[in-house]
Amino acid sequence: MTERFAASRSRFDSIDLLRGMVMILMALDHTRDYFFNQSSIDPADMAHTTPALFLTRWITHFCAPVFVLLAGTGAFLYGRRLPQDLPKFLLSRGVWMIVLELTIVRFGWAFNLDYAQSVAQVIWAIGWAMIALAAFVRLPVRTIGIIGAAIIALHNSLDNVASQSFGAADWLWKLLHEGGATGRSGFELWALYPIIPWPGVMMLGYALGDTYTWEATQRRRFLLRLGMAAVVLFAVIRAINLYGDLQPWAMQSDIVFTAMSFLNCTKYPPSLDYLLMTLGPALIVLGFAEKLAVANSWLARAVTIYGRVPLMYYVAHLYLIHITAVIVCMAQGLPVNWLFRNDWFMSHPAGYGFGLSGVYVIWILIVVSLYYFCLKYAEFKSRSTLLVWKYL
Repeated sequence: MTERFAASRSRFDSIDLLRGMVMILMALDHTRDYFFNQSSIDPADMAHTTPALFLTRWITHFCAPVFVLLAGTGAFLYGRRLPQDLPKFLLSRGVWMIVLELTIVRFGWAFNLDYAQSVAQVIWAIGWAMIALAAFVRLPVRTIGIIGAAIIALHNSLDNVASQSFGAADWLWKLLHEGGATGRSGFELWALYPIIPWPGVMMLGYALGDTYTWEATQRRRFLLRLGMAAVVLFAVIRAINLYGDLQPWAMQSDIVFTAMSFLNCTKYPPSLDYLLMTLGPALIVLGFAEKLAVANSWLARAVTIYGRVPLMYYVAHLYLIHITAVIVCMAQGLPVNWLFRNDWFMSHPAGYGFGLSGVYVIWILIVVSLYYFCLKYAEFKSRSTLLVWKYL
C-alpha cells in the first residue's frame, strides 16, 4: 500500500516539480525587467543584444506555455475527482483569473490606481483558456486534444488578417489574435497576451492529463517520444522558414548569433514555432520528472513547493520584486516616482540597477525568500476545506 501511494504521489509531484521549475525561471525574467541597468536593450534584438542577455530572456520563454499546459492537466485531474463540478469550476476560476489580472496583478506591476490603462498578460490568457475549456470538457478527451493541437498548428494562418479589416470591431481581433492596444471610452487595454492560441495549449494539457491514468513506464515513454517529436518538428518547420512564425530567422555575423536568430521565435502572440520549441523540451523534462520526484532529493522537494502554489507565488513574487526595486532605487539615491508609472518599463533612470550578474543575485534572493511563505501556504491550503483556497 505504501509503495502504491508513493508511486501515485510521484505522478502529481512530477507535475508540480516541472511547474515549480518554470515559476522559478519566471522570476528571473521579471527581475531583469525591474533591475537590469540597460533596460533600453531588447534581448531579442540581434544588433544590440549579447548571448548572455539573449539566453537570460530565452530560457524564460518556457514559463507561460508550460504554466498553461499544466493548468489543463490539473483541470483533467480535478475532473477525475469531481467530474460534475469541472465545467462550473473552470468557468468561475477563469472569470476570477481575468478579474485578478486586471486588479491585483495590475497593481503589482505599476503600484498605482490608474486603472484606465491595463495590460492583459498571462493570467488573463489562462482565464480565457479555462473558460474556453469549460465549453469542451463534455467531449471525449482525445477529441479535446485534437482540437487543441489543431488550434496550435493552424492559428498562424490567421497572421495576415489585420485588425483594421474589422472596422469598429478591430479591438476584438486584437484581443483574440493580433495583440496591441485597444482603447474605448477612456479605457485602454494592451493585449500583450492575445487569447488565441492559449485555449489550444490548455486543451492539449487537458488531454495530456489522461496519461496520468496510465502505467508509469508507458506514460514516461509517451511523454519522451512526444517531446522529442515536437523538438524535431520545431527544427524542421523553423528551418524551412515559410510557416509557423511571423519572424523568420536569418544568417548572422557568426554561428552563435545565427543560432540565436533561429531560436528567436515570436512570443506575442505565441507562434507555432515558439510553442513547439518550448513545449517539446518541457514534455521531455516531464517524462524524467517522475523519477526525480521519486528520488525525493531536497532540491526536488524545494522546487515542488513552488509548483504547488503557482498563483499565490506569481502574485507574491511580483509584489516582492517591485517593492525591492523601490528600496534599491532609494538606496541608490535616485527618485522613485518612475516605479509608480504605467510606463516604468520603457526606460530606467541613469545610474539605476545592475548588470546581469547583479540581476541573477537578486533573482536568487527573491526566490529563496519566498520559499518559507510558499511552504506554509501550501500546508495551509492542503488542510483547508474552504472552496475559496482552490482559486489561489
